[in-house]
Amino acid sequence: MKMRTILFGLALLMSVGAMAEVKIVAHRGYWRTAGSAQNSLTSYKKADQVPCYGSEIDIWISKDGVIYVNHDKTFKGCCIEKSTAAECDKVILDNGEKMPTFEEYLKVVKQGKAELVIEVKTHDDLARQNLCIDKALNLVKKYKLQNRVSYIAFDLAACLRIIEKAPKGTEVYYLNGDLAPKTLKRVGCAGIDYRDKVLKTDHPKWIDECHRLGMKVNVWTVDTKEDLEYFVSKGVDYITTNEPELLKSILKK
Repeated sequence: MKMRTILFGLALLMSVGAMAEVKIVAHRGYWRTAGSAQNSLTSYKKADQVPCYGSEIDIWISKDGVIYVNHDKTFKGCCIEKSTAAECDKVILDNGEKMPTFEEYLKVVKQGKAELVIEVKTHDDLARQNLCIDKALNLVKKYKLQNRVSYIAFDLAACLRIIEKAPKGTEVYYLNGDLAPKTLKRVGCAGIDYRDKVLKTDHPKWIDECHRLGMKVNVWTVDTKEDLEYFVSKGVDYITTNEPELLKSILKK
């Protein structure tokens, strides 16, 4: 009986430890709150206030070489890749802010504490995608934020370029969900960043495999209490969510 009690206590401690280590990443910033909008400057500030470990954004490069923060390729009639900066600057987000440039975003991040998770969107033209990556890396360096950013991408070519060009130790994660952890470790990724279905239904063993390989696991986009509790119990390193305060309340239990 005594041994059973000890084992139960150890299991409980391990469970609590796993919960404490999970880091909250606000998906497109914390936008499901008053005055905010997806990928807005306010969404970063709101995520920082929770506080979240990190805030995720998406980047595209305009026709004339300015990087903008937005999820959709075409937003409110403006195709960022095929538009000039002057045209992109006219786009207004749902909270009344203008669509921010990446540089404007970095200035806000510089004043906050939350890490920035940068998703390089898959561009139609590889050369322009590479230009987007190179300019983004230079801007991060300009604002001395190299130690507060990580990068994610669906396109493996984008991941490989960031691994090649970024400072050694920069964390890069692949999003597409089709490659095993051992494959990504070989190419230099820090871990996997896969959607909830992949890690809960398709390949649940990949979480433990990543950890055995010394890699990290992020899962997206997890919003329900049931799913948040599930991934917390599995000991993932990060959870990307549209409901950061709900996740925070779960982690406090």
